[in-house]
Amino acid sequence: MALVSTTTVASSSSYHCDHQLRPARSWCRPRSRGGGGGGGRPAVLARARGQLTATPKEDAAPAAAGAGERGRYSYEVDSLIDRLSNLAPRGSIARCLETAKHRLTLQDFAAVYREFSRRGDWQRSMRLFKYMQRQSWCRPDEHIHAIVIGVLGRQGPALLDKCLEVFQDLPADARTALSYTSLIAAYARNALHDDARALLDQMKAHGVAPTAATYNTVLAACARAADPPVPFDMLLGLFAEMRHDPSPAVRPDLTTYNTLLAAAAVRSLSDQSEMLLHTMLEAGIMPDNASYRYIVDAFANAGDLSRVAELFREMADTGHTPDPSAYLGLMEAHTRIGATAEAVAVLRQMQADGCAPTAATYRVLLDQYGKQGRFDGVRELFREMRTAVPPDTATYNVLFNVFGDGGFFKEVVELFHDMLRTGIEPDMETCEGVLAACGQGGLHEDAREVLDYITKEGMVPTAKAYTGLIEALGHAAMYEEAYVAFNMMTEIGSLPTIETYNSLANVFAKGGLFREAESVFSRMTNSAGIQKSKDSYDALIEAYCQGSQLDDAVKAYMEMRKSRFNPDERSLEGVLNAYCIAGVIDESKEQFEEIRSNMAVPSIIAYCMMLSLYARNDRWADAYDLLEEMKTNRASNTHQVIASMIKGEYDDSSNWQMVEYVLDSSNLEGCDYSLRFFNALLDVLWWFGQKARAARVLDHAVSYGLFPELFRDTKLVWSLDVHRMSVGGALVAVSVWLNKLYARVKREKDLPQLASVVVLRGEMEKSTVTRGLPISKVVYSFLNDTLSASFHYPKWNKGRVICLKSQLKKLQAAIDSSNGAAIPGFVHMTDSRLPPPGSKVYTREQPQVENGSAHSAAESLVEEEKESELLAL
Repeated sequence: MALVSTTTVASSSSYHCDHQLRPARSWCRPRSRGGGGGGGRPAVLARARGQLTATPKEDAAPAAAGAGERGRYSYEVDSLIDRLSNLAPRGSIARCLETAKHRLTLQDFAAVYREFSRRGDWQRSMRLFKYMQRQSWCRPDEHIHAIVIGVLGRQGPALLDKCLEVFQDLPADARTALSYTSLIAAYARNALHDDARALLDQMKAHGVAPTAATYNTVLAACARAADPPVPFDMLLGLFAEMRHDPSPAVRPDLTTYNTLLAAAAVRSLSDQSEMLLHTMLEAGIMPDNASYRYIVDAFANAGDLSRVAELFREMADTGHTPDPSAYLGLMEAHTRIGATAEAVAVLRQMQADGCAPTAATYRVLLDQYGKQGRFDGVRELFREMRTAVPPDTATYNVLFNVFGDGGFFKEVVELFHDMLRTGIEPDMETCEGVLAACGQGGLHEDAREVLDYITKEGMVPTAKAYTGLIEALGHAAMYEEAYVAFNMMTEIGSLPTIETYNSLANVFAKGGLFREAESVFSRMTNSAGIQKSKDSYDALIEAYCQGSQLDDAVKAYMEMRKSRFNPDERSLEGVLNAYCIAGVIDESKEQFEEIRSNMAVPSIIAYCMMLSLYARNDRWADAYDLLEEMKTNRASNTHQVIASMIKGEYDDSSNWQMVEYVLDSSNLEGCDYSLRFFNALLDVLWWFGQKARAARVLDHAVSYGLFPELFRDTKLVWSLDVHRMSVGGALVAVSVWLNKLYARVKREKDLPQLASVVVLRGEMEKSTVTRGLPISKVVYSFLNDTLSASFHYPKWNKGRVICLKSQLKKLQAAIDSSNGAAIPGFVHMTDSRLPPPGSKVYTREQPQVENGSAHSAAESLVEEEKESELLAL
């Protein structure tokens, strides 16, 4: 312990400020001391002082170590520190002091030692000390001895011999409480409490009166002892010595009580903690934050937190009202065990006791409500807080985390604007939290605004901030913008993290852009040197599934297992999706059972995948058994509602409200989960023939902001984009769009140049193999079966199926010539009766129709060449 002066010893708590008495790992195990000592000295002082062999490391201290501390000391002291720092291992200290030999005082040397203590440079401290020992004009006094002992004591038990040398260099008649306390602190710091106690006894035997700092040092050492622990009664014995010492300098102070309270907390001694609290109040010493924390810990460990509230009430009744930190500590103790009602009761007691709550007080409850999903309680408590204490930045950060985790992404953005209106300045953590919520909720416009705010305020966006923006752009299928944002962050020096790469890969994975996802991970591993994580493999699996590269999806899963990553629910569902798309029933059932064994209850997504597989293969008996399993699932009401909805039992308005509740709940999980959920649900509804019900579900998905790219109309193009949808979901969307197309063609005179259905995006748009992929093949066949081959693949883009203006005019003419027949649209969106087991709906032989055989190639080719540039990416 570096002691500066006698006054500092009596009042400083530089060593005792850490009252946490659990054994610190950096402390060495106490060494046993044997043998006797002469002259009444303890064994530690009678040890033979062997020569300490330590390799000098003076050259390791950089000369600029204290450059940031310029101005703390006088010019002479700064100059001396620089000269000593630049001194070679065998350089002359005398030459360093030649120019300032008679201008330096012992106080200046003390400042030099304090600087070396801050750096941990004990070698230079010892060289300077030995030089001063040989000089008459700067011979060290007790103050210097105490500082050097403190410097050495901080370096571990290996230098305790050096501490003894420095202590014994001081004449016996010159030793006071200052030097003894410094030596005791050195042993206490290294967990040698027996030696520290022996030094205290020797100190008394030599007639040197200890101070409160001396006792506090010994108390702290004994309280920290863990192998074996010192009995608490022994600590109370030292405490009693202090209380009965006639000297005012030895009276217990706040450090004394905190040391004892901490020891009592570790030992779960609630009664002793209460006794110490009463004793310190009687002595006129008010507890501080640490005192209250230790008291709460003691009663929490003893399982009697309710008694703490009573103690605080008694203190308030006697005029010793605890400060807000006391109530805050008690509230935190209740929240750690999930006792929210008790934590709220502490807030009410705090208000009744006349102690004004702080922002930190409300933050604890806001966070606790959020963890329990009580979001209405969060809103109500926040309104109450605004009438009592102004919210600060930390409070808003808690709210952003709470509502972001709860799925209230738009509310996070609203709170951010409210924060700016009230004049509270956001920090980077604030902006990161808002951008994370925007990313999960797909709020790309809001994310851009937050990023603009960061740059306007002169802050540099972090990788976490850009990750949120990239995720938000990805949920809107804005691939180019997401990639530009990724490149921009590298240009400004914000290096992407593994989360950033995974987020960008997920952007491409949702749309089946597997080649782009592969490119992202190639750049991550080859350029950035970052290895794939489990989330990386999940993104690849999803990209391959959506891009119909099913073998690659299974290979990615096997590679993930070889890399010793444990698959979670998303990983297992990704492989199940690959098997179900491929139509392999046995492998799908095996994967579903693996999900059941790992997750107890498979998710609705997994059930819907299996139901779609059974329906497409006319395995209706298996499908109905699985539906019944969902409907009778007592562990999840959500499964019951979805199963009943698929069977058509919840179509009336009252029951449909339960369906809407389930759909709303899925939306709170974020866009990533919602896309998979709605794709799986739309897929099963289509293959079960529930077209009207599927259209209602699609309307909900669009209203939630999912598939924002789905319907886009301009004067030149009427567009439908289904490249991020499942096959069944795409057919539902195409059916809805065709009926909208019917209404517009029937109503409007000015037709666009073409109508387009986007089935693929990215590099695969250039390849002719895309026509054989499941979603392209099914959508193309459905369009031409419905509208007599009015749609075809253009030469300029293989990821789109288009209908030219000439064909639209023919459709318009056909509608006009129908003599006003009441037709709702091109596709009848009705719910079919569920087929009985054994029915052949999808597996019966059907006549093969060549793609585009009914289309007049010569007629469309000319117009296609003219209009090939109308539809931009």
